Amino acid sequence: MIMAVSKKKLALKKKLAQRKKLALKKKLDLRKKLALKKKLELQKKLAQKKKLELQKKLAQKKKLEIKKKLDLKKKLDLQKKLAQKKKLEIKKKLDLKKKLELQKKLELKIRAAKIKAIKRQRETEKRVALVARARAQKEKQKEAVRIAKERAKLKAQQAADRLALRLAKEKEKQDAKEAREAEKAAKLAAREAERLAEIESHRKPVAPPKPPIIKGMMQDGITPTKEFNFEFLLSQREMLLGERRNLLGQADRLESEANAIVENSEMGDVQFDDEGGEGDTMVVERERDLTLSASARQTVEEIDEALKRIETGDYGYSGRSGLPIPRERLKALPWTTELVQERAGGIGSY
Repeated sequence: MIMAVSKKKLALKKKLAQRKKLALKKKLDLRKKLALKKKLELQKKLAQKKKLELQKKLAQKKKLEIKKKLDLKKKLDLQKKLAQKKKLEIKKKLDLKKKLELQKKLELKIRAAKIKAIKRQRETEKRVALVARARAQKEKQKEAVRIAKERAKLKAQQAADRLALRLAKEKEKQDAKEAREAEKAAKLAAREAERLAEIESHRKPVAPPKPPIIKGMMQDGITPTKEFNFEFLLSQREMLLGERRNLLGQADRLESEANAIVENSEMGDVQFDDEGGEGDTMVVERERDLTLSASARQTVEEIDEALKRIETGDYGYSGRSGLPIPRERLKALPWTTELVQERAGGIGSY
């Protein structure tokens, strides 16, 4: 019986223990549920709070964006207003500039018209002055022509008088010269007759052979000889070249003067009539110039031959006898080919 009671007690204790466990488990579950519920509520609150904060932030952001848009719109409006204002100012300036340019153009046109009027007036005055000057110049020219004609007549008369006097003197000189030449010719004829008679009476002598010329080596276009060294021949060549230049210049000048006389006569500067006697004088002057020019050119040819003889080594020797010509004579007449005696008809004249 006691065992049964004890068993019942144990069973009851077990039941109580199980009930306690179940109650405790229920409490724990309830606590867990409450904790979970609190946690969920807290999470909801936090989520709501975050959502509200996010909404606030979005609202603030929208406000800022709206504010920025409004500020930007205000700025754009202000810029548009400023641009319009600038356009108006530029337009005003352009209009003012156009007005000023038009005003300047008008002023320039007015000034150009004034200048044209002044130029026309000046040109008219110049034309009037030129006409007056031309008339005065024509009158002066007429007066000058009249004076020139009178002077020309006077000069022609004086020239005719001088020419007549000169011709008379020249005729007297010519007559005297012809008389002297006739006398000389008679004397020469008598001498020639005597010489021919003497030659006929005696046998004609034979010309002696020319002595040989001892030549040296050519130097710088000069061949020295025994009688004439290099220095002497060099000085003679320089003298000949200088004389050649002078004679050529003289010949050219004389020919130019003669040609100028012909050109002047062709142009009508000289009158060959009864009143003017300059024609004969100019013809005489032209003939004289041509004669002197021909003589100068003949001397130039003799100089060229002397230069060739310097080169070949034959310079300074007589062309007749082959004897050396004295240096004094060569210095006085560098192109000579005769001795003084031969020139006078002495030795070497065969």
